[in-house]
Amino acid sequence: MHAFTVPRDAAGARLDQVLASLLPQHSRSRMKPWIEAGLVRVDGTIVVAARHRLTGGETLVVTEGEASTDAAVAAQAIALAIVHEDAALLVVDKPAGLVVHPGSGNRDGTLQNALLHHAPQLAALPRAGIVHRLDKGTSGLLVVAKTPEAQTSLVRQLAARTVKREYAALVHGDLARPTTIDAPIGRHPTQRTTMAVVARGKEARTHVEPVERFGDATLVHCRLETGRTHQIRVHLAAIGHALLGDPTYGSRRRQALDALPALRSFHRQALHAQRLELVHPLHHEPSRFVAPLPPDFAALLAALRKRP
Repeated sequence: MHAFTVPRDAAGARLDQVLASLLPQHSRSRMKPWIEAGLVRVDGTIVVAARHRLTGGETLVVTEGEASTDAAVAAQAIALAIVHEDAALLVVDKPAGLVVHPGSGNRDGTLQNALLHHAPQLAALPRAGIVHRLDKGTSGLLVVAKTPEAQTSLVRQLAARTVKREYAALVHGDLARPTTIDAPIGRHPTQRTTMAVVARGKEARTHVEPVERFGDATLVHCRLETGRTHQIRVHLAAIGHALLGDPTYGSRRRQALDALPALRSFHRQALHAQRLELVHPLHHEPSRFVAPLPPDFAALLAALRKRP
């Protein structure tokens, strides 16, 4: 249990904002369920609205709660490719085809199910400690928090855009020069299950650098400055360089590249989260992780290199 006096200069601030500043080891997202569960009292009265405005000088009493993950998410013995693990972090190399969170059409068999089997204590954290995601068809690095403090640190680093994420991608066409794609992303105006560059979308910025050119395809490295849904896929498609194999944003036109056997057997977008850099929540030093290209991506790249 914690007791605080609300600073006078916090007059007008939201309850969850003030609590997050008074308990910096916890994030606002963790405070909200505590408030809604009646675990916070303001001058002796239970307040269940996170947006409740304070006037300054009130006494806050907080009883820490368990923000457990969805009880319907079961632990399942699914193999994990663990790149790094310590007391605070777990970094996995997610294979293509593995969904991160349970949802419609994917009630189990997800990364979250696997994490709960590998480390049962993650059941005490929202979403089993997962703080960001990769699309089902995208492979590569994904960091998971193992403690509330680590989760708060990672969420704040992501919000501050200090986590460095670099992806390897194979795109259609000859992309000759480095480019920065600065275009807002939101729901497609008519195809509501997809995203698009739209005027009223959220700010999105992707830095793209060509690495190896094959004439009708290019190996590029993409660095995310923001983290919108399908950001790299949408941005590259918007400039005419859709990802090879992308079933949603790829070109529907037949091209000579389509005759490549390695591409015909490649059943996902050619996108791999290859490098990840963040500040470690415990020792506060930069931590860098690298995941090699998976076999299917490496085989497609090798096939492109072997062509006349």
